[in-house]
Amino acid sequence: MVVDLIGSCRAFVSVSEAGTFTAGAAIARIPQPVASRRIAALERHFGERLFDRSTRRAVLTPFGRDMLPSAKRLVKLADAMEHDAQRAKLRPMRLAMPDTCTVRELAELDAAARALDVFLEFRQAPPGERAELVRTQEVRAAVTAVPAEEGTWMVPLGLAAGGSPRAGALHLETLRVGRSGRPPRRIWIQPEDDVPHIRDRLFRIRDSVGLRPAQVSVADALSAAAAAVFGSDDLLLCSTVQATELGLNWRPIGELRLARGFEITAGPGEDAQRLRARLWPDIARCLGAEETT
Repeated sequence: MVVDLIGSCRAFVSVSEAGTFTAGAAIARIPQPVASRRIAALERHFGERLFDRSTRRAVLTPFGRDMLPSAKRLVKLADAMEHDAQRAKLRPMRLAMPDTCTVRELAELDAAARALDVFLEFRQAPPGERAELVRTQEVRAAVTAVPAEEGTWMVPLGLAAGGSPRAGALHLETLRVGRSGRPPRRIWIQPEDDVPHIRDRLFRIRDSVGLRPAQVSVADALSAAAAAVFGSDDLLLCSTVQATELGLNWRPIGELRLARGFEITAGPGEDAQRLRARLWPDIARCLGAEETT
């Protein structure tokens, strides 16, 4: 017979402190017959009586007095373990996220996670740093940049500019420098898209349609890229969500389809699957993404 050692010891300690089985069961928050059965099971397990049942009160036998300190230590340790388990559940999971996620989007993701008893703590970083943060264990997981076809989440990219809205795709060949003397229009790549599967593809199209090298440039920050677009006819490579936030007009690229791909990278354990399975739609909303798999 398997003995519930912790439950039996809890009943044993409670009855010994209360002096009766009825009062001890009340302290342990169990029915009196349950307390009696648990103590009887513990006595059978040890092969000795813990209480002298010849009186109306629960009087410890010499064996019971010897065993009581160990039983108290076991109950105290079990209570501490329960407390530690609750604290561990509430310990935030540090998650590296793209810099492109706004405070509101992160707050909404955090709220959705808390409803599932998942507590997140965010660390925003550019794409090159997020996987490194997992490797160095500065975060438990990261939403990392991958080619769109390999990602769990995908964010289509296009070109955004100020001025009046225009329908249809924008072809890069229309940005070739003519003889008008006007400054050449530039395409700004923000840091989140400064990854080979996006940047290099755009560079190849730039070269194939005859744009000048400087017409496609990587900005040091999204704010700097947006400032350049606000003050000129330049274009920002971005998502539709970002274009709306910045008050810009977004158009797809005519020569190719570009998209950010995102995947969960995590250290040993089940963090990646846990986030992907339980928070897929909420992470998608935070990224402004659509499903790819």
